[in-house]
Amino acid sequence: MGAGRRTLSGVRLGAGGVAPVALLALAVLAAAFLCLLAGPFEIGAGRALAILFGAEEGTREARVILGIRLPRVLAALLVGAALAAAGATYQAIFRNPLVSPDILGVSAGASLGAVLGIFLALPVAAIQGMAFAGGLGAVALVSAIGAAVRGRDPVLILILAGVVVGALAGAATSLLKVMADPYDQLPAITFWLLGSLAAVTGGDLWPTLPAVAVGLVPLVLLRWRINVLSLGDEEARTLGIEAARLRGLTIVCATLVTASVVALAGVVGWVGLVIPHLARMITGPGFGRLLPAAALMGAGYLLLTDTLARTMATTEIPLGILTAVVGAPFFLWLLMRGRRGWA
Repeated sequence: MGAGRRTLSGVRLGAGGVAPVALLALAVLAAAFLCLLAGPFEIGAGRALAILFGAEEGTREARVILGIRLPRVLAALLVGAALAAAGATYQAIFRNPLVSPDILGVSAGASLGAVLGIFLALPVAAIQGMAFAGGLGAVALVSAIGAAVRGRDPVLILILAGVVVGALAGAATSLLKVMADPYDQLPAITFWLLGSLAAVTGGDLWPTLPAVAVGLVPLVLLRWRINVLSLGDEEARTLGIEAARLRGLTIVCATLVTASVVALAGVVGWVGLVIPHLARMITGPGFGRLLPAAALMGAGYLLLTDTLARTMATTEIPLGILTAVVGAPFFLWLLMRGRRGWA
């Protein structure tokens, strides 16, 4: 089969689209460097490069770049790429462009875990751990419900079970907010639920990176099989692919990626829903090209959004507010334009 030439039911299985992905990577790299310079404490480009390459240490500028801005820039890149990649994966396996990473209740479960940790006055590391466990637990419950319900469309059952579990987790989160201390715990809970990278340090990235990598690597290796899965279970079985097993493995990987970054940054909406649409407009629906493009665009989008969040006002604006302000009108524009480009 020639790379990038032969098709199957309208979905390209080849490896085209290298140039757009390379250009996106260069653009994200340039944006990351510019965002390192942005902030109330001005640092020139030359000095920032010297600090990054180790030519200057111990100065105030070095502490600002290496201790504050660089971890935050890396966190924004990681969270944005992970959410966009997970969103593209969910949309492919569920064959629905309206699906987002929280469709199976992972964000709601992670929120419940984090809110419970804040309510119990646990340290930050424990709160992140509970958020991670809550996200995985919610999806595990959804999967158990899907396995228990027989004789119906398994994809539909998973989505409906995700809605139910998400609603229950949301109700439990609201109950904890009512019971929380309004002067101490409630502001912390509210700020976490809106998403933020303000408290991220270099040490916070190390536990998150392996979890994201463990989830993303199988998605990259299975990208062509996932591409076939987007055609439907019948055609996938015709090509010798066990659709149910592949879908289950893909859901586990995408959920692991989502839960990891939600535990780090809180609930950041719209990235996993909108960015895959934008990436699909550039690369087409082929998952092999869509996955890296969505990850790069998600990384750049959240990087720019987080830079705005920390620079556009004297008080930092939560990420969830800015992503909704930008993402909701853009998604509405997509709907009104009626652009298809899904298959």
